[in-house]
Amino acid sequence: MGHCLSFSFREGTAMPVGIFRVCLVVITAIINHPFLFPKENGTVPENTEEIIQKMKEREESLRLQKLRLEQEIADQEAAQQALEKAAKVVEEIKEEKVPWDMWTALSMVIFLLIELWRQDFQEGNWQDTGAEEDDMAVLGKAFKGVAFPDKATLASFYEKRILGTTGDMARMREMVEGFADDLLEALRSVCNRDADMEVEDCMGVGSMYENWRVRKPFVCDLIVPFAPPEPYCFRSQIWCSGDNFPPDEQGYGTIKVCRADEDVAGCICDKTKLGEDMLCLLHSQGNTSRPSSEMEDLLCFKNTQYLDADQVMKWFQIAVTKAWNKISHKYEFDLSFSLLDSPGALKIKFRSGKSVAFNLTPVVQYENSDVYFISHFPRNELAAELPSSTRWFLTFAVYERRFIQLISKTLPAGACHISCLQILSFLHGKQCSLTGPSGLTNYHLKTVLLHLLQARPGQDWAPEKLEARLQDMLKFLEKCLHEKKLYHFFIGNGKVPAELGFPITFQRAEPLNLFRPFVLHRDVYRKTVDTFHEMLRNTSALINEYTVHIPLAHTNGIHKESI
Repeated sequence: MGHCLSFSFREGTAMPVGIFRVCLVVITAIINHPFLFPKENGTVPENTEEIIQKMKEREESLRLQKLRLEQEIADQEAAQQALEKAAKVVEEIKEEKVPWDMWTALSMVIFLLIELWRQDFQEGNWQDTGAEEDDMAVLGKAFKGVAFPDKATLASFYEKRILGTTGDMARMREMVEGFADDLLEALRSVCNRDADMEVEDCMGVGSMYENWRVRKPFVCDLIVPFAPPEPYCFRSQIWCSGDNFPPDEQGYGTIKVCRADEDVAGCICDKTKLGEDMLCLLHSQGNTSRPSSEMEDLLCFKNTQYLDADQVMKWFQIAVTKAWNKISHKYEFDLSFSLLDSPGALKIKFRSGKSVAFNLTPVVQYENSDVYFISHFPRNELAAELPSSTRWFLTFAVYERRFIQLISKTLPAGACHISCLQILSFLHGKQCSLTGPSGLTNYHLKTVLLHLLQARPGQDWAPEKLEARLQDMLKFLEKCLHEKKLYHFFIGNGKVPAELGFPITFQRAEPLNLFRPFVLHRDVYRKTVDTFHEMLRNTSALINEYTVHIPLAHTNGIHKESI
């Protein structure tokens, strides 16, 4: 536009100047030409030669001026042509603007598609990955050519390989719960009731208490709620409450340690007149947010009011050790921590050499619900490291157990829902022992079952429909793997039965995709899909192996085998 204005200005000013110059030369020539205006006497002057010489000089001067004018006129014409050409280009651009925008948008879409394709088939393995995607393009396509066991084979396998483990789990739960209650009672007695955390009774959660664990060693999972001493309390903040949580921290929250009489938005010292010789425990004289050493004693992260999971781990391990030292003389076994990075992973070692493992994990209750912040959560290779020790993961294990119990009351006698989960867990565990771990966990398998329990009517879970429902679970899992989407059953699910008393906050939250890490870790995703397809191909062989080759009389021996 700047160039166009410049051309227009030159055109508007140069043309009048040129015309003025031409007129000036003509007038000068007329005035000074001796033949047009002769002297009055009409005679030729005496100095004719001199006049002729001056006329020649004048003619030469006029010729040069004429050449100059012609050059200027040529320049003006060239400028005019350039201006007209520029105007034509502008008009052409205007005419082609809409199609150019369309082609630009189309080019951007093509570029994004190419980039997504490149990421999916990176590292030179695009041929194999493409074959995997093709296999999963249609729901159930991976089952084509797979010989799936019939009803009789599945029923025989379940009776011989899985059914007998239920009695073993019941005996182990009873023994572990009795010991855990004794240990926690001793823990309370060694703690300072006025200054230390208050520990409540433990609760059993997970596969051992939902009766579907099949792999050994059996491990009981117990959670232990704890609370700060008076006058302090916990105030929690979750990712869906409007607080500042990054998108990749869905499912996490923070726990703030406050005084019971402290306003959520501030400290009681801001609203109460303290004496000159008194100091707020939470703030310094400068009224900053720096807590005192007493807050650090309450397991907060340094210089904050937020509960620190690492501090909780150290406190709980020390407390459990003191409690065991007090009651160890009553038992004929040893107790030790089996995993250093998990605060409550304990192992009982009998003198006979046998051992029993269980997890006793401290948790914090979310408001008045049965949702809990858990200090340490079992991790797999898909899960990223916690962004901070002040970020706590939420567990819905109590509601999951309660939902299974509630839905079981509406199903036919001997319903096959637990059997499906047991068989699928067995197959996946056995496959992982052959080809290595994958990104799938038993929690993913249980989530698939919870979704199908809500989606299908009760009569579809009759015992004679075990084969059909097992295939449904596998097909649903196949679909979720293909889409890289498996949503958490409770978070964002508005159809949770009201009888559970589930917090409405989580029902209204955005759904949480448990398979989101597959988008970020494509090598793990590829390994997981490979393992899943290999498991499908080996299903009949695995089930027949534990059905045909293991006599019924040796069922008790099967129970002792570690898969």
